[in-house]
Amino acid sequence: MSTYYFVIVGHNDNPIYEKEFSTVNKELRKEDHRHLSQFIAHAALDLVDEHKWKTANMQLKSIDRFNQWFVSAFITASQIRFIIVHDNKNDEGIKNYFNEMYDTYIKHSMNAFYRINTPIKSPMFEKKSEIFGRKYLLS
Repeated sequence: MSTYYFVIVGHNDNPIYEKEFSTVNKELRKEDHRHLSQFIAHAALDLVDEHKWKTANMQLKSIDRFNQWFVSAFITASQIRFIIVHDNKNDEGIKNYFNEMYDTYIKHSMNAFYRINTPIKSPMFEKKSEIFGRKYLLS
């Protein structure tokens, strides 16, 4: 059983995009599971900001832990933060997912009709996130 919660956080600590991946059936999952993931991701933002100045790497790996949940982060060149809350170690899959989503985010942000720090509502972005999640996180 694997569960992943991915969020892109803007400059004002606002969520730009959210996505959950799980091998558990949707009927078996609880609604407060998502709220817990959001809480853990938000609580880790200060640690992400602290760690980003200590390394030149964009990938911060596992920076925090809350009970059985791990928090991994990725910082873009424009200081947008990608955060994944997960319940098992999968460093290589998370790294590949972050890189693919970073490439997708760059292409989306270059769209003249998209304003930085606003929610992403693109069906293509959603589809690519789903494909990369199944490929790197759930396989």
